Amino acid sequence: MSFSYLKPTLYTPKRLAVKLNAKGEQFVVKGHPWVFSNSIVKINDDANTGDLAIIFSKNKNKVVGLGLYDAESPIRIKIIHNAETKVEINSAFFHHKIEVALEKRSELLQTNTNSYRLLFGENDGFPGFIADVYDNVLVVKLYSEIWLTYLEPILESLQQISNAKTVVMRLSRNLQNSKNHNFKDGEVIFGTLENQVVEFVEHDVKFSANVIKGHKTGYFLDHRANRRRVGILSKGKSVLDVFSYAGGFSVHALANGATEVTSLDISKQALDMARENGKLNAYSGQHKTISGDAFEEMKGLIKKGKTYDVVVIDPPSFAKQQSEIDLAKKKYAQLAELGEQLTSKNGLLVLASCSSRVLAEDFFDLNERVLNAQSRLFETELKTKHDSDHPIAFAEGAYLKCGYYRFLE
Repeated sequence: MSFSYLKPTLYTPKRLAVKLNAKGEQFVVKGHPWVFSNSIVKINDDANTGDLAIIFSKNKNKVVGLGLYDAESPIRIKIIHNAETKVEINSAFFHHKIEVALEKRSELLQTNTNSYRLLFGENDGFPGFIADVYDNVLVVKLYSEIWLTYLEPILESLQQISNAKTVVMRLSRNLQNSKNHNFKDGEVIFGTLENQVVEFVEHDVKFSANVIKGHKTGYFLDHRANRRRVGILSKGKSVLDVFSYAGGFSVHALANGATEVTSLDISKQALDMARENGKLNAYSGQHKTISGDAFEEMKGLIKKGKTYDVVVIDPPSFAKQQSEIDLAKKKYAQLAELGEQLTSKNGLLVLASCSSRVLAEDFFDLNERVLNAQSRLFETELKTKHDSDHPIAFAEGAYLKCGYYRFLE
């Protein structure tokens, strides 16, 4: 079976000659992958989504970047190559980029782990394009129509390089509503899939992901290193996993010998997944679940006098827009304060954020300010960011940060 049937559009991309203002050009020269519409000074009148934009310098007419034009986005051109070297945009070009991406993950893949992010959007030179591997299932998620005319060679290379037996297509909401292709979200486009739920291994611990209907591509791979670390630190401990989703931190803790783990999430379906993921592994501790609003449930636990040796708080993004940053910081401060009250003597509090608009430095400063205002002494043991399969190539590509705070009394 091949991908030759994946011809979603008869449109053949054109080449566009583009000139930018000084600021826009400077960003491209420095390797930034986004060109906003207000940076474009000159472009062909008949530009269409998927066209290859050749960006020329303002003065010397030297090519400074190659990108794909997106008529539907304020990020009008998404850069796929910084033009320090001349290249032809063809199947060999994309194949090589995927090989380079796999090489960046080589150290991770030498561990007992068969789940990883093969393509991390802009950070791997594929803006608006995600590819995750779960055992022998490759899940592609598209966020932009710019890729529609290039899909066949890219998918063939992804399948070959990852050795996937099955390929699943996932679509962002705007692509689900698009009439420019015939894909369906969750469609198996290569091979077969007997079950929506695929089992995989993450540092010796077994998990599962619903690759057809699950959030994003079915699971959150970015916290892998933190989950492993928390698991090791949880041996013989009681653990509270807040915003647990499918139980990533909980299951690592159980598999590493935690005596009691409580998974807290507003979604009963997510807690069902957490319980099932736990059962994929041998463990002797007790796995409890609490369904409800995290803030309210944490306050309830505090009223009952509950404390835990390890408390992990990993909320969803609180700031999807610039206007939400201040409110997000207030929520993070609240969580740090609640988390401190739930952490036992000599316990460990792990605070995480995936809000890209809240900078890592601001997040860590906020946590330390809140914890310093409490009566107990603490030490900041560690600050971590992305795992190795989520490489960062530009400032806005960084979103994940995680702080480990040890209380001394």
